[in-house]
This record gives sequence, structure tokens and C-alpha cells, in this order.
Amino acid sequence: MARADHSLAPVALTRRPLDRHGELRGDPALLTDRLADPATRVLHLRGDTAPVTEGPEGTTRVRLRAPTATDADHLVVYLGEADGTHYLGVVEDLPEGAEPAPEERTLRQVGASLDDVGAALFVTTLALANWHRTHRFCPRCGGRTVPVLAGWVRRCPADGSDHYPRTDVAVIMAVVDDDDRLLLARGRGFRSGGMSVLAGFVEPGETLAAAVVREVGEEVGVEVEEVTYLGDQPWPFPSSLMVGFRARARSTALRLQEDEIAAARWFTRDELAAAVADGSLVIPGRVSIARRLLEHWYGGRLQAPDVSTMR
Repeated sequence: MARADHSLAPVALTRRPLDRHGELRGDPALLTDRLADPATRVLHLRGDTAPVTEGPEGTTRVRLRAPTATDADHLVVYLGEADGTHYLGVVEDLPEGAEPAPEERTLRQVGASLDDVGAALFVTTLALANWHRTHRFCPRCGGRTVPVLAGWVRRCPADGSDHYPRTDVAVIMAVVDDDDRLLLARGRGFRSGGMSVLAGFVEPGETLAAAVVREVGEEVGVEVEEVTYLGDQPWPFPSSLMVGFRARARSTALRLQEDEIAAARWFTRDELAAAVADGSLVIPGRVSIARRLLEHWYGGRLQAPDVSTMR
């Protein structure tokens, strides 16, 4: 697997302005002390939304607040510190069908325009919240687990086992042929007109490059080589790390995996730009690494409505 001579343009959600202070998580008073300090800043996640302030020219900031007396009634996670300020995430589960408040947005909606600290707070809180929601019971004995280590571990009181947040690694790849055409595909769950670069999860015992070769072969029947790493992105929907590549196609005939892929085709740059401009092709939103891979091949920004990403 090769490394590219130049990597992607800045990918949303990837900058890390926070010192996570993992060494503090074992302090049993950490959350109590931080909740008692009015200088602590809190990101309040309700369901999968957080309050934001949308400013001029597409800039967005997460609305942070001081701790309140009711925060301890919810899941609280320690996120870290930046420039002397400590940050917590407070996670409130909402009843099914509950609507977000007018000022609340999802990470998909605002992730591409968030400031660095806000993006780090939002993506980390959402990733941990998604993990906690689906790991409330011990996989060993079935007992109910409880959060410990400032929200970064769940412990089973019945058998004493600890369980850690999971990250599912996925590869996502821009496949290009000898004529410098890009391969895009529409998954079965995509919106009408939507297409993206191919992606898939890494299987046990598999390297990243091998996953690229396998996934492209399985989904569209194309053999690839020269797998080149370009960049990566945390993707908490619910718990992925997207690792981006470019690969060269050894063949161009398409054989679609019917239960996964609804359509696929090769695009020249002119064909892609024309399809995006006339609305016949919907491409991933700017928050996603998929958009960065596509524009890396294209050679610049594509003017398209910024819709929620399709993966």
C-alpha cells in the first residue's frame, strides 16, 4: 500500500484541539469536580442533536454552557481540555418521535462548518453516546453495565468485566481507470440520484489494502491495484473510522452486487460536473471524506447543494 504524494484537502471532524487527558479518567471525583465548577463548558447532546449558533458565511459554533444541577441525572463524559478550559458531554436520550429544538442540529448538518473545538466536542460526544446506547448489557453474563472512568468504559458489576468503546474500521476509495475516469455507485439505501465512491467494512484478519481490493471486487466486479492511502475521518454513525484511498482499476466492466448496489458508472470530469450542475447527480455533503475523495480526483471544489452525506 502506497502513500500519496499529497493528501486530501482538510477533512471535517479530523482536527484535534483537545487534550483528552486520559490519565485523569481514573479519578473517581473527576466528573463531580468538573460538574461543580462553573468554568467547565458543557455540550448538551439531546438524541443526536446539539444546540448551535449559525453565523455569517456559513460558520457555525456549538452552544456551550455551564454545568447545571440536573446534568448528573444523565450520562456525563469527560471530553478533555483546551486552553485551560475543561469540557464535558451530557447525553440526554429523547423519547421516540421527539422533535429537536429550533436551535439544534445534527452533526451531519453542521459538521463541515464547525470550528475545531466544537467539531471535536460534537463528534466525540456523539460517538460515545451511540456506543453507550447499544452496550447497556454485559456480553458475558447479560447483566446491566454502568459507566465508569468518566464515561469511557462500561463495567459489569455482576462479573467485574470492563467493556470499551468500539470503532468499526471501514475503507472508502476513489477508483480511477486508465482514462482517469472516476467510478461512482448508488447503494440500495441512497437517495434518488445519489452516488458516491465505494466503501465497506474491514473484515477480521484483513489489511486495509486487502479490504479495498475485496470490497471493489464484491460490489462492482472491478479488479484494482496501486492502493494509495489519502486520509481518514472519524464517522460516529454509529461508530466508524473511515480510511480513504485511491486505487487504480485493472478492468472497467461492471458487475453489480445486486443486494448492495443499485447503479454504478464511470465519470469523466466534464460528465461529473455537468451531472452535478443539472441536478441529475447528488454527491455526498462536505462533512464527509467521500466528498473530499471525489474532489481530490476532480482537482477542486464542486458546486453542489450541500446535502447530508449518503453513507
